[in-house]
Order: sequence, then structure tokens, then C-alpha cells
Amino acid sequence: MNKTYANLQVERRQHTAVITLDNPPAHTWTLDSLAALAELVADLNNERDIYALVITGGGAKFFSAGADLKLFADGDKAVARAMAQRFGAAFEALSGFRGVSIAAINGYAMGGGLECALACDIRIAEEHAQMALPEAAVGLLPCAGGSQLLSWLVGEGWAKRMILCGERIDAQRALSIGLVEEVVASGAALDAALALAEKSWRQSPSSVTACKALIQGARSLPPQHMLPKERERFVDLFDTQDQKEGVQAFLEKRAARWRNA
Repeated sequence: MNKTYANLQVERRQHTAVITLDNPPAHTWTLDSLAALAELVADLNNERDIYALVITGGGAKFFSAGADLKLFADGDKAVARAMAQRFGAAFEALSGFRGVSIAAINGYAMGGGLECALACDIRIAEEHAQMALPEAAVGLLPCAGGSQLLSWLVGEGWAKRMILCGERIDAQRALSIGLVEEVVASGAALDAALALAEKSWRQSPSSVTACKALIQGARSLPPQHMLPKERERFVDLFDTQDQKEGVQAFLEKRAARWRNA
């Protein structure tokens, strides 16, 4: 990964890619940085020895404050449409990353910043973090998955409190309602995310990709549709080298050596 990506810093730590949002002071998203995120995820999908990604904000105050509202000050619908499309493409790409994605929420995650975290598989928040989807307060709405993914994670009631009432929540409240999976001390989210990502290295990459698609498919499709797919994917894994290596490693009582490790 020798390329550069607009307002994103990328560091490889063995099988994990660390993405740091880098548009200070609040790491707001731009057309260029959203396009860069989609491109970066596509590149990581082609790096077969990358099994996980961690995304966080630079510094100690902001994960991301979302979009810069100055972009919408003149009411230009063409700009609004372009930003909405870029947000959708970027965060759908992030959601579709073939490995495990973890948001290390190190501060304020507002609007499109929180939606970025929602697009990840797992969220770890530092104890001082604050989260909100405040778009309706300025005559807008969350357009990068917020209304859908937040409802799926926390239920309709809390989604309505946060979106319709503009309620901002802290890390402990986020944990209690299921918005984040873990709360850690200030400054500790990245290390906690990296430790969790490392656990995923022990899993078969082929299995992780298949399981993730099945889990996410349950958001929109009923069990009678997904259960047959689950059985099909189980059998499909017997075509992979990972399946052969995983079973053999277990029988030989050793760590599995995945194809691209």
C-alpha cells in the first residue's frame, strides 16, 4: 500500500490495516476523502493478507464530525446529491469489506462520523466519546445509512430519540443500548481495536467473509431465505484451501496457516 489517499492515513500492522481520519480539526468528510475511502477499501479487499481494518480519528478529540455544513450553505441540490452519493458509496464499501472492520471511536462521532462507525462490524468507544445524528436540527437527515443501521443496532425507539429528538449520547449510554460493543479508557480505543482485530487473524478468511455476508443478510431477509443460504455457504467452503488447512491444523493440534498469512 504505497498509494496516498485524500485525508486518510494508512498503516499496515501485520494483517490489520489502520486507517486514521486526517482532516483536522474535526476530520470532516469531503467529496475527495469519501472517494478515497471507497478506493482504499477496494484496495484492501485485494490485499489477501489483510484480514482486518481499524478506523479511527487523528488526535484525542474527534473521531469525525461528519460533513462540513459549509458545503450546504447555499442550498445547491447538485452538491447535496453528489455528497449523498459519495457518502453512500464510501460507507457501503466499508460495510462490504471482506474482513473484520472495527471503529475505534476516540472522541466526537457526529452525523457522517457516526455513520462511518455504523458501517463497521464492531465499535469500541473511549469513555469521553460523544455520539449523535443531529442532521434534523439543520433541516437535513442522515443520508449515509444512519436511519437504517442505527435502527437495526439499537431499535426503533432509540433511533428515533437520536434522530428525531437530536439526543446526543455518551459512551456508557451507547454501550447500554448496543450502539457500541465496548467502552475503554480515553486513549485506549486503538489498542483495544487492534487486539480484537488480531483475534480475527485466527479465523479462516474465507469463513469470515461468508459469515459476515450471512449475518448482514439477516438485516433485510427473513430466516426462511437465509437459512438455506447458510447451508449452501457451509458446503461451498469445502472448495477452499482454508477449510482443508483449518481442519488439518485442528487435528494436528497446531495453529492454522492460512493461504496468505
